[in-house]
Amino acid sequence: MSTENRVKAVAKNIEGKIQEVVGEVTGNPNDKAEGQAKQAESQMRHTVENIKDEIKKALD
Repeated sequence: MSTENRVKAVAKNIEGKIQEVVGEVTGNPNDKAEGQAKQAESQMRHTVENIKDEIKKALD
């Protein structure tokens, strides 16, 4: 498990949530969509880290 990668994923998720809210408040659909995309990227990064952990457990 890479703690650094998980921290980056959490930061990306927070950034995405903030950008989505800003997009909603300002009525900017592009900001909202970009925020949602960042959140999806964060989820993907977490999934990758989970898979890495499972592989490492299986090899140990």
